[in-house]
Amino acid sequence: MPLQKGRYIVRRVESDADMTASLALRARCFGAAGGIEDAFDDSAQHVMVQAQDSNELLATFRMSVLSGALLDQSYAAQYYDLSRLAAFDGPMLELGRFCIAPDHPDPDILRIAWAALTSYVNSTGVRLLFGCSSFAGTDTAAYLDAFALLKARHLAPANWAPDIRAPDVFNYAAQLDRAPDIKRANAAMPPLLRTYLMMGGWVSDHAVVDRAMGTLHVFTGLEIEAIPPARKRLLRALI
Repeated sequence: MPLQKGRYIVRRVESDADMTASLALRARCFGAAGGIEDAFDDSAQHVMVQAQDSNELLATFRMSVLSGALLDQSYAAQYYDLSRLAAFDGPMLELGRFCIAPDHPDPDILRIAWAALTSYVNSTGVRLLFGCSSFAGTDTAAYLDAFALLKARHLAPANWAPDIRAPDVFNYAAQLDRAPDIKRANAAMPPLLRTYLMMGGWVSDHAVVDRAMGTLHVFTGLEIEAIPPARKRLLRALI
């Protein structure tokens, strides 16, 4: 970082003004709770995507590198029992508060963010990306096809699967018994989660109902070595 591509530039948050702008965008996307700086912000590296011509903030996220021994200090560990994943061999990168300005749906914004992440992973030796992938709102009925697709194709391998820790969850793998409508499922899938899945990512068998943030989220993991070679080439071509 920084990384410049087309109309966009991705770089680290470097000043109080940058952080204020990032928090404001988080509040737009996640509600007031998302725009409040928390203890995880203090220890994370923060990244922003801007328009080159106007410096307008278009996306932001935070990231923290953790080992298995420190996994319980992650944001996700508040909501998921990650004791199995603590045995994972190698550095892990937690990606959080990832959001894109709602009035800027250009997929190139997400692409350059992933390009920056790819560069960072290559330089640090990170072997697993993980985080909480959020669906807007807490109405599970709006996402039944998406959850049915996750159950059918994308559940975590048993040796890494998170267990339930949060008090309010939708245990979709146990509760849903339906074949997904693939078109509706893909339309309802959040773009970030869709990208994880395209690269071979996997999810928890339950979704956490986060009423403070106004979201449903699933734990999402992506083992770097499991990314298909063709996908790796596409990501590296963006750097």
